[in-house]
Amino acid sequence: MNTPALHPATRPQHFAIIIAIAAMLSLALAMGIGRFAFTPLFPLMLRDGVLRSDAGAWLAASNYLGYLIGALCASRVRLSPANLLAVSLIYIVIVTAAIGITSSEWAWLILRFLAGVFSAWALIATSAWGLGWMANLARPRLTGLIYAGVGLGIVAAGIFCLWAAEKMPASAMWIVLACLASLVALLPLIVGFYFPLPPVANSVATPVNAAQVSASESALTSAPGVTGLIICYGMFGFGYILPATYLPAQARQLLDDPQIFGWAWPAFGMAAAASTLIVAGVLGKCNRLHVWATSHALMAVGVILPCIWLSMTSIVLAALFVGGNFMVITMLGMQEARARAATNPTAVLARMTASFAFGQLLGPVVVALMDAFSADHASALRYALQLATACLMASAIYLWRRAESAQRL
Repeated sequence: MNTPALHPATRPQHFAIIIAIAAMLSLALAMGIGRFAFTPLFPLMLRDGVLRSDAGAWLAASNYLGYLIGALCASRVRLSPANLLAVSLIYIVIVTAAIGITSSEWAWLILRFLAGVFSAWALIATSAWGLGWMANLARPRLTGLIYAGVGLGIVAAGIFCLWAAEKMPASAMWIVLACLASLVALLPLIVGFYFPLPPVANSVATPVNAAQVSASESALTSAPGVTGLIICYGMFGFGYILPATYLPAQARQLLDDPQIFGWAWPAFGMAAAASTLIVAGVLGKCNRLHVWATSHALMAVGVILPCIWLSMTSIVLAALFVGGNFMVITMLGMQEARARAATNPTAVLARMTASFAFGQLLGPVVVALMDAFSADHASALRYALQLATACLMASAIYLWRRAESAQRL
């Protein structure tokens, strides 16, 4: 069903809010549960003895690889963004439940890989669908509400794990999360069915031949500054994934009480949700690349902080610095890339997501390599965090200079 694109004045404000809330919930499900629920559940799976500590790294790497593969093939899936989103959400629910049903680590590797694929599809489809509607309705500030969904999903999953930690085993928690996710998916599925992308944006999903796809995607790399943005987004993926993966574990080393160390992850999500709302509200007064560069620099502070000062206070501050910027960067990066390649947003958003996925896949690989040459795992992690900080600062400098160059033109 295609809804005709109307002038923004003909669309009531509540229509834009409904679209934004549906997109927000889809990201909460896809990322907060499909992608990131493993982070607070990992120590609980270790506690229950159903998972070996070394297997956790392989499961994380499998998910990152799936995210990369999903991003690389998303633009070649011949589905409209709304339909791709629906397929992704349904399969994320199924995969999440399946993790709780089986106890095989080999099955978990496959399931976490599939969760990565479908999460990448969901992010790309939600961005194309949600940003397309916000542009059509001239409601750019509601973009912050859309991307706040990731942080809200993290908060919900984290608080659920805190509440359920002493009430049920980790396997049951996966199944309950899947049940909750199925309820959350209802609104995005319904709204996406009745209100697919406006024709202007929906044209990217029209079936085309292979030559047209190749020509369109090749044009993306020639758009001004897109290649640099893609590289910076990949550095963001590498810089973000290490604290996102290891913050709860670092907190547990300091205080082995799930009711206390477990708050590191919800704090991460709270900062992520609040930051997108705040930045979207003031973005009209600021240069987008300047804000993006500043976010990289602030995230770098959060990444390096536990290396300089390891305490519960520093862990919470790191969660705020990293969590308060990672969804801001996602929102700004997607908006900036889409603005530079508006004729084929799905393809450029897929390339941005693939770059991020490649960067985050390097995270555990770098830690593993440094493990081989370091005295202990803590030292290897510290060296990896220092390298991530350098990458974030280098990309921040590049983005700031790009913004300055654009202003001088």
